[in-house]
Amino acid sequence: MEKTQRITFGAVAIAILFALGGCSGMSTQGKNTAVGAGVGAVGGAVLTGGSVLGTVGGAAVGGVVGHEVSK
Repeated sequence: MEKTQRITFGAVAIAILFALGGCSGMSTQGKNTAVGAGVGAVGGAVLTGGSVLGTVGGAAVGGVVGHEVSK
């Protein structure tokens, strides 16, 4: 079990590094939209108890707010 957890942690860490590297060429507005969508998804999931509809709705609202904030 210990070995599986280490492999999983390593794979997740590598995936996060690649995802962050993909954001390097984005505009400020694009970054704000992505951050807003992520925060909105987490907020929606927390407020609705993990419902898929709440997560997707939160991501949509957060993305719009993040996009508009950077204008």
